Amino acid sequence: MIGRNVSIYVSVTPLDMRRSFDGLAAAARETLRQDPESGALFVFANKRGHRVKILWWDRTGYCLLQKRLEWGAFRLPRALDANATSVAIDVAELSKILEGVKLPPKKHRMRKQAEEKPSMFSLPR
Repeated sequence: MIGRNVSIYVSVTPLDMRRSFDGLAAAARETLRQDPESGALFVFANKRGHRVKILWWDRTGYCLLQKRLEWGAFRLPRALDANATSVAIDVAELSKILEGVKLPPKKHRMRKQAEEKPSMFSLPR
């Protein structure tokens, strides 16, 4: 289980999925400009978007999770800044990505639940 306070970075550029531990750590260091041994999770996807690899350091070595979709593509968030190399997300967003749920753009994401507006089909309380 991933802790709630862990940093998660999604690479905005596709990556060759033949890379393994050292290649992904180099991509985290050079492309994302992050320390791969910081304990953060680094999410990389291929060009077609149907494969994803997640790299993290657990104090004793690198761990790698890989998932391949049989059909469709992962719905990764897009960077709002053209110069950004990654998008920071939280654990709930990572879970939604791995389940196939599309995330809204960052500026439209709501952290707190908005007050419910009654619909014409809802009964008064």
